[in-house]
Formats: sequence, structure tokens, C-alpha cells
Amino acid sequence: MSDDIETDLDEAEEVRAAETEARLRAENKAERAERAERMAREGAQAMAEHLAAQVAVDERTKRLRALRLAKEASDAQAAATAKQEADEAKAAKERSRKAASRKTAKKD
Repeated sequence: MSDDIETDLDEAEEVRAAETEARLRAENKAERAERAERMAREGAQAMAEHLAAQVAVDERTKRLRALRLAKEASDAQAAATAKQEADEAKAAKERSRKAASRKTAKKD
């Protein structure tokens, strides 16, 4: 009879071990599923942040390009105005020199 009791105890122990193993497998599976879900969520968040940063860089680039082009246009306009003024000053000086040489020629 003690053999029967030991066999029953061994069977009960095997059942408990199998139940424990099944429970651990189920817990591990749940943990893996939870981790996979968390990683997917974090990955989606990281991608959204990356795309937002990329959009911000593109917007800054557009703004800075517009500012640079406006400055270049302003500088070109200023250079053209300065050249025109210099040309006008040179022409006025030339006219003044010619007028002075005519006065000198008339006096002689």
C-alpha cells in the first residue's frame, strides 16, 4: 500500500510540476507579448518624434533660405544703387571738368 501512496504522491508531484511549468510558460508568453507591445509603442513614438524633428528642420531650412535670398537680393540692390551713384558722381565730375576746361579755353 505504501507503494500505491508513493505512486500517488509521485503522480501528484508530476501533475503539480506540469501545472507549474504550464503556468510559467503562460506567464512568460504574457510577458513576451507585453514587451513586444511596449516595444511597438515605443518604436511608434520614436518614429513620430523623428518625423516631427525632420519637419522642424525642413521648416527652419526653408525660413533660413528665404532670409538668405532676401538678404542677397537686398545686397544686390544696394550694390546696384551704389554703382549707379558712383557712375552719376563720375559723370558729374567729368561734366564739371569739361565745363572748367571750356571756361579756361574761352578765357584764352
